[in-house]
Amino acid sequence: MLIYLDNCCFNRPYDDQTHAKIFLETQAKLYIQENILTGKYKLVWSYILQFENDENPYFSHKQEIRKWKSLASELVSASENIITKATEYQAHGLHVKDALHCACAFSVKADYFITTDKQLIKTARKITGLNVVNPLTFIQEEASE
Repeated sequence: MLIYLDNCCFNRPYDDQTHAKIFLETQAKLYIQENILTGKYKLVWSYILQFENDENPYFSHKQEIRKWKSLASELVSASENIITKATEYQAHGLHVKDALHCACAFSVKADYFITTDKQLIKTARKITGLNVVNPLTFIQEEASE
C-alpha cells in the first residue's frame, strides 16, 4: 500500500498532546510510520514535502522528519505534469502547497493521502480523486479491510 503523509501529518507529534484528538492522531501517525519501517506500507516523499520541511524553524523536528526521505519507496520531483495538476486543484479551492502535495500523490497513484488538516480533507476529497483521510480514519479503514 502506497501512502503519502503531508507535512502537517509529519509534524503532528510536535503539537500540544494534551488535546485528545491531537494525541490520538499522533498515535495513529506513529503506528503508520512503524508499519512503513516494517515494510507493510510504502512511503511517498516529494519535493514540496522537502521544501516545507526545510522551512521548519525547529531544527530537531526538521532533522527527524528529513530521515523519512531515505525510507521512501517513491521520490516525486517537480514536473510540468505536477504543476498542471496542482494548478487545476488550485482552481477548485486548494491552497498552493496543498495542491502540490495532492498533485504529487496523484502522480504516483498513492492509495492514501494522509493529513491532519480538516479543510484539506474536505476539499481534496471532492476534487482530486485521492483517498484523503486523517491518520485515525486510515487506521479504521485499514482495520476493516
